Amino acid sequence: MTDAFSLDGYDVPFTGGQTILQAALAARRYIPHLCYHPAFRPHGSCKVCTVKVNGRTVASCTTPARAGDEVESESPEIRDLRRNLVQFLFVEGNHFCPSCEQSGQCMLQAVAYDLGVTRLHYTQMFPDRPIDASHPEVLLDFNRCILCELCVRASAEVDGKSVFALSGRGIRKHLIVNAESGRLADTNLAVTDAAVSVCPVGVILRKRRGFAAPIGQRRYDPKPIRAMDEPADGEEG
Repeated sequence: MTDAFSLDGYDVPFTGGQTILQAALAARRYIPHLCYHPAFRPHGSCKVCTVKVNGRTVASCTTPARAGDEVESESPEIRDLRRNLVQFLFVEGNHFCPSCEQSGQCMLQAVAYDLGVTRLHYTQMFPDRPIDASHPEVLLDFNRCILCELCVRASAEVDGKSVFALSGRGIRKHLIVNAESGRLADTNLAVTDAAVSVCPVGVILRKRRGFAAPIGQRRYDPKPIRAMDEPADGEEG
């Protein structure tokens, strides 16, 4: 008999070692998330995947699945918590979706739509982080970074280069490149590196590729992010 937990009233099967988020996504039950990527060990930096397990609030990407657990993901309380987290991410950086090359392909934008975030609730901080266009094939817009660390981990664990890192603490924490000059051109980053393609927002951009996909054909245009993962009504997950 397969072990399972309850997610908003649906039974979700899991195998040993899976987290709640991994099991839910495998069963095509969507839980919003940003910093999770199946290629890396979850570390729960963004907390957008927060759920309640037996009444206790936890990050679903780092919490092991357990048989019989009652998991709440779509309650008003949890959705409000996620909405606040996403609103904080928008005001901590400079995210102007209509003019962004990643509009329609950005996970932050897609998750915001899913949560009903259509305007900013908090005062914008307008960070001033210079754009790095020094590399011949890759542009960095540090102003859009959400500190998910995916590029840091991809560069270190997959590419074996450690091109990216996070520096500072608290509100001063920011993305940097591993070069004395601070310029991407002075690193050994290649456009084919995993770190270039793993960013969920619009920080790491390939040059001469901006707005290549027309509106209607972008990643999240045909279906919202939730519809890509969840089964249709009546369909088994």
